[in-house]
Amino acid sequence: MEREITTTDLAKFGWRERRIAATLLTAACDQGLPEDFNDDEVVLMMNINSGNVFLTNSDYQVAMMNGDKLESFYSCPECGHEGFKEAMIQCGHGEENEECKRYLEDIGAIEKQEEN
Repeated sequence: MEREITTTDLAKFGWRERRIAATLLTAACDQGLPEDFNDDEVVLMMNINSGNVFLTNSDYQVAMMNGDKLESFYSCPECGHEGFKEAMIQCGHGEENEECKRYLEDIGAIEKQEEN
């Protein structure tokens, strides 16, 4: 039997996760969805393993709270790195991550850098 990793069933959310869900919905109402997040079939979802709560849509895009701001959360298909835009570009080590940067450029999250 395959174990469920994500759920939209609020009955499976704990109180902590329900508070995060409330914060996400409030931020979506107050701030709007992130600019690059499609407003099609948006649902609340929780990763049961990590406890992360996020918004997702029919395109499998993800939006999460980054401090007080609702932002897109990315997963690089080339290297597997995950994070918000700044973390994706810097890869957490202060160095630019070329794979993630190229991915963000390809999806239009950042502007393409002109090649010399």
